[in-house]
Amino acid sequence: MNKKARVERLRQMLNERGLDAILITQPQNSLYLSGFGPSVQPDEIAGALLLTEDDSILMTSFIYLEQAEREAPEFWLFKVERGDEGIVKALPGLLEEVGARRVGFEAEHLTFARYQKWASVWSELVATSGLVEELRAIKDQDEIEAIRKAVALADESYAYLCEYIRPGLTEREVAWEAEVYMRQRGAEKIAFDLIIAGGPNGAMPHATTTERALREGEPIVIDIGAGVESYHSDLTRTIYLGEPDAKFQEIYALVRKAQDSALAGIRAGMRGKKVDGLARQVIEEAGYGEYFGHGLGHGVGLAVHEKPRATQTSEEELQPGMILTVEPGIYFSDWGGVRIEDMVVVREEGMEVLTKASKEPILLR
Repeated sequence: MNKKARVERLRQMLNERGLDAILITQPQNSLYLSGFGPSVQPDEIAGALLLTEDDSILMTSFIYLEQAEREAPEFWLFKVERGDEGIVKALPGLLEEVGARRVGFEAEHLTFARYQKWASVWSELVATSGLVEELRAIKDQDEIEAIRKAVALADESYAYLCEYIRPGLTEREVAWEAEVYMRQRGAEKIAFDLIIAGGPNGAMPHATTTERALREGEPIVIDIGAGVESYHSDLTRTIYLGEPDAKFQEIYALVRKAQDSALAGIRAGMRGKKVDGLARQVIEEAGYGEYFGHGLGHGVGLAVHEKPRATQTSEEELQPGMILTVEPGIYFSDWGGVRIEDMVVVREEGMEVLTKASKEPILLR
């Protein structure tokens, strides 16, 4: 689906909701629709897309004007003063010019302070939720190919780390080595703060990488990802330096079994909670349900975490073209954790596993 088709689909959604226009401020949503979506600080805004039935307008300031002209040539550029003040000043006249009254805004992105400013000059602002995210959840072929490249780069980086890692290296040293490796081979950025978590640090699913040295005789959780062509990958493997003890063998085999169960059962039309249950049931039946405290998976695309979700409560229905992580894990605070994560794309029949990284956990040095 090209950007023009995406805009037209969003216009249909506005018409179904009785809206004359929508203001898009979430950077990844802007990028998805127009090609322009620079990352900014949480309290800043690079611009706003105003979409009506007939008009596609990008409001931005001098700072981003040249970039917007290059990245969003199909949009009418409307120069404003920098920051919220510029949009606040321009909004009434612009909405009058395009004949829009009921204007949607992205409630999950627009801060309350910013909403107050905008509402002070335009009373008919209507909260919307997840409209563009709904479109983003189903990837077109170009998006899937970009994600495939990001996945392959993470796979390659992981294979390199398995040769590089040795006892005595710190978590940060290994994380930096992975980042350098991916950047030197085509990554625009790392997908997130890379996680290298040895021993007890691995008990934290979103551990912060530290100066702790890696040791023999403990599990090491490696969670890495690359950004390629604005799309991302997300890969987790758990390794063990040295001969594994009985506990690691038991927990690793169980997590692997849980993931295999999910990978074998994922189908289009399934709800997220049923997908989650495919893996969770295996872990619960083994008596470790309380140690698997997060959802099985999430979508990945322009954001590392996006729709769809596979959690215990998710009612989202999987559709062909959706990308999903499958990442069961078991964690003990005094020992560490085991997590195995692959990325898959849902197909009309079954699904395709994009991740190719080895799942052999034992590294002998």
